[in-house]
Amino acid sequence: MPVRKIVKIDEEKCNGCGECVPSCVEGAIHIIDGKARLVSETYCDGLGACLGECPMDAISIEEREAPEFDEAAAVEHSARKTMKQAVHSCPSTRMMSFDRPLGAPEKRPAETPDRSMLSNWPVQLTLVPPHAPFLKGADILLTADCVPFAYPNFHRDFLQGKSLLIACPKLDDCEAYLDKLIQIFRNAQPRSVTVLRMEVPCCGGLTQLVRQASLESGVSVPIQETTIGIRGQVLDLA
Repeated sequence: MPVRKIVKIDEEKCNGCGECVPSCVEGAIHIIDGKARLVSETYCDGLGACLGECPMDAISIEEREAPEFDEAAAVEHSARKTMKQAVHSCPSTRMMSFDRPLGAPEKRPAETPDRSMLSNWPVQLTLVPPHAPFLKGADILLTADCVPFAYPNFHRDFLQGKSLLIACPKLDDCEAYLDKLIQIFRNAQPRSVTVLRMEVPCCGGLTQLVRQASLESGVSVPIQETTIGIRGQVLDLA
């Protein structure tokens, strides 16, 4: 096996932002489990176009034994993965924390209910890396997808001061969600988790996932469940 230049990614530094993905025209880098990784050494040309895109300085070039760069295979791979690359490079996967301090809800007049209380991005549980900084020691609000549509004052009454995660236990992959929640509990050590669910029976799966994740992770966290009716009323606080 020849010795050549090839990309090296320091996973301890990588925060999974995805900035490096679109800069690699060969499609050698993907975000996997919240970290940038080489999907195949044969796709990496070792020229380092991705170096300047990493805000965490997690990417470097090293010389070591590696398979030869296969340009034809890289071009074919890149063509097949164009849509996937577009998903990773768009803002849906870029972690952002907004300038509203967690744990210190901002007081505002009741007559201005339309002001956003969102303090993090992304919010979809599938897209949020377990090591996201906005989860660390946070009060997490895990809400069913339908809740913000049913409850008119979602931001004012539930979201302020919390890191938001959204999921649907009926339509999504609950096994993957359980694994993600276990990782979040272990990495973030959240201060509390509030589950905001709809009254339909399947929605109770969210609370079960959180309790199971707490149990399997070995991290004990206060868990509160609030149920919202399909007409928008608060039915239960538990």
